[in-house]
Amino acid sequence: MTASTTIVTEGLTKRYGELTAVDHLDLEVEKGEVFGLLGPNGAGKTTTILMLLGLSEPTDGKVRVVGLDPTRKPLDVKRVVGYLPDNVGFYDSLTGRQNLRYTARLNGLDKGMSDQRIAAALTEVGLDDAGDAPAGTYSRGMLQRLGLADALVKDPHIMILDEPTMAIDPEGVTEVLRLIRSLADERGVTVLLSSHLLNQVQTVCDRVGIFVKGRLIAMGRPDQLVASDGTVTVELGVNGDMDQVEQVLRGVPGVTEVERPSGKSDRLWHLTTQADIIPAIVHAVVARDMLVWHVRRLGTDLADVYHRYFEQEVGHDDSR
Repeated sequence: MTASTTIVTEGLTKRYGELTAVDHLDLEVEKGEVFGLLGPNGAGKTTTILMLLGLSEPTDGKVRVVGLDPTRKPLDVKRVVGYLPDNVGFYDSLTGRQNLRYTARLNGLDKGMSDQRIAAALTEVGLDDAGDAPAGTYSRGMLQRLGLADALVKDPHIMILDEPTMAIDPEGVTEVLRLIRSLADERGVTVLLSSHLLNQVQTVCDRVGIFVKGRLIAMGRPDQLVASDGTVTVELGVNGDMDQVEQVLRGVPGVTEVERPSGKSDRLWHLTTQADIIPAIVHAVVARDMLVWHVRRLGTDLADVYHRYFEQEVGHDDSR
């Protein structure tokens, strides 16, 4: 663990009877980094978060948050960590502002400081006009925003966000992602973001860890994960005799595999290459007077990468 590392786990494991929810997790998150935990529901993301917060005790392994052991010093950890759970709850009869004041008192903030932070937090999450309305009148998306404000009031070193954009409208999602990015870039806050929404993770995260069945099976920058296997898959739509098209495609130098994807148009082809040679592929087809109506490189976003890793992991389990 270095001076700039804010979260570290070594062999972190959580079992519930015969179920292993988190399986020997090794992870380091640096100060000011936005790190995404990516995986489906039940992958182990929330269980990991609960252990980081001291709300669940590990079965095995080590965890440190800003150098503190959450199991032994959960209150100290909570003072420096802002947490937004996936199902945030507030007192319905209190206004949004009053709910935040309650949080501020729990964290030992005096009234003058807390009022300033509350006002700033409500502005940041776009709840200026609704801050004095009862929380019981808030929509699901507004409650998520209030949860973000609640996490910001203590001016945390670390923000842990579990599905922070759930039930928020598209415009609100953009603003939340902007806020997450600014927390890291402008304040140096470390953000741990748990989500199953691949496009959002790719948009905002510096690094991503892919979770499947309690295991961290891949980790790195989104662009590193995309390029990790060195191959390129090109999807090509071509009008023409299928046998002739296949012959032309197989004759392009650098193309190692040609196939027609099942369940799609019989004019659609998938080509595997060791380099990005789309111009050469298109030129070869057009030179034979065939019409190219569609072309794109696959595997250039986290959705493709995630599904590739997920399928590999499931296949690995099935072979045991």
